[in-house]
Amino acid sequence: MARVTAPTRWPEAHARRGLVASPHELASRSGCAVLAGGGNAVDAAVAAAATIAVVYPHMNGIGGDNVWLIWDAGRQRLLALNATGRAAAAADLETYRARFGAAIPTRGGMAALTVPGVVSGWWEAHRLSRDVMGSRVTWATLLDDAIAHAAEGFEPSPCQRRMTEAASALFAAEALEEVRRTLWPIFHPDTLRASRFVQPGLAQTLRIVSAEGGEAFYRGPLARRLAEGCRAGGSPLTLDDLREHRADWVEPLRVAYRGGEATSFPPPTQGFAALAILALLEGFDLAALDEADFVHLVVEATKLAFEDRDRWLADPTMVPVPVERCLDPARLARRRALISRRAARPLDGPPAEGDTIAIVAADGAGNAVSVIQSLYHEFGAGVVAGDTGVLLQNRGAFFSLDPAHPNCLAPRKRTAHTLIPSMYLVKGRPRLVYGTMGGEGQPQTQAALVTRMVDRGLGPQAAVEAPRWLLGRTWGDASKSLRLEGRFPPEVAASLRTRGHDVQPVEDWSDLMGHAHAIRLDDDLAGGSDPRADGAALGV
Repeated sequence: MARVTAPTRWPEAHARRGLVASPHELASRSGCAVLAGGGNAVDAAVAAAATIAVVYPHMNGIGGDNVWLIWDAGRQRLLALNATGRAAAAADLETYRARFGAAIPTRGGMAALTVPGVVSGWWEAHRLSRDVMGSRVTWATLLDDAIAHAAEGFEPSPCQRRMTEAASALFAAEALEEVRRTLWPIFHPDTLRASRFVQPGLAQTLRIVSAEGGEAFYRGPLARRLAEGCRAGGSPLTLDDLREHRADWVEPLRVAYRGGEATSFPPPTQGFAALAILALLEGFDLAALDEADFVHLVVEATKLAFEDRDRWLADPTMVPVPVERCLDPARLARRRALISRRAARPLDGPPAEGDTIAIVAADGAGNAVSVIQSLYHEFGAGVVAGDTGVLLQNRGAFFSLDPAHPNCLAPRKRTAHTLIPSMYLVKGRPRLVYGTMGGEGQPQTQAALVTRMVDRGLGPQAAVEAPRWLLGRTWGDASKSLRLEGRFPPEVAASLRTRGHDVQPVEDWSDLMGHAHAIRLDDDLAGGSDPRADGAALGV
């Protein structure tokens, strides 16, 4: 389809040597500095991910997880890196059921039950860049900006202020003792009144990791301090759990779409649901539809994809996950026939929440990276591991305590994940690199980005900025309605209501819709960054 010229709130970025887009400008600048110094897209993504772990602490950090999709242009191959942590050996189902009943708490030490995988992801990506792709950028260089921002401080972003104020339960008098003792001294709203936000404990941890390599986080004196901090905060994680952790290279998923391939991450993430949405939409002429019809069809495809996700998603090393069946073209064709152009299907299934960041990077040689990094809920478990400055994730709270559920808690098991880095390939090479935060919204926003760029001709910035929708709940909101940003014309909402959608208008630029970023690789690199966040798409 011919490209559509659309006015944008932020200018689209263009570059030839390299481009980085992230939800915080300091992270994008770190990535660009590495590109300017001779690094490749993988180097840039590591540097940006390290910086954003410091400057966006409410959304992600080195106590969380990350997942990577990497296109190695020199070897013409697509790689997927799973740096998500496994449950502690002591985190068994019956112990949690006896103590908590039907659900794992989302805050406190017992919610911090999975190993932080972030540093292992940075380290493995760096080793790929150094040992296979031939980069000469040092590991220490990639962490320099992150260390400086932690030690010297930075001005808190509007999103950090907004989300800190919104997380009132974490900073209320009835908050758990370990939360008050470990989280409040660093992240309490009162700390944001200072001109600069400083994290000295985190700075020292990053200095050790910089000097000794990523392994230092999991083995050695720093790992012992982390394990002691976890124990003191009520977490079941031990030094043995840290020592046993490994990031894994896995095979990406692919489906055909509009003459190219949409690619994403395999289980335990929900990537197959994102791809199923696109495969279902393949049977419709999206370019010819008005906005109401367009949104309706994407929403209905989402419902079908989520039915499969909610039924089967789990750790594939412990539970069979029938991905091939879920993405089988013949089965998808039968399920596509369930989509009515005029009526909405009911929405069932549990929500997939999460607060996350997405970074995309590409360089002039054709290398490309999409990385998603997360603590799960804002501020994770709300527990900092001792004096390390490491805020622990609560991703393990997503485990089910139902013994019959495929995602039920088990020792050393990875929980189902919402994180999905993605790319769209044409003739075997990346054409679009994209990602977003937003839990339940990630597959929906990715479908909006791809269809608006591939089917409807928008550029990356226009596609990112276009008004979005969210089906189901995220960010702790209990609603299962269809939220529409206020920039949709009233007639779109009215048309969707007549089809049976429970439409709920939200503000014009809503955090509920996630913070998306995209790069198009063509004659040059074109990037879009989300005005809903505090970031930038920057090039060199």
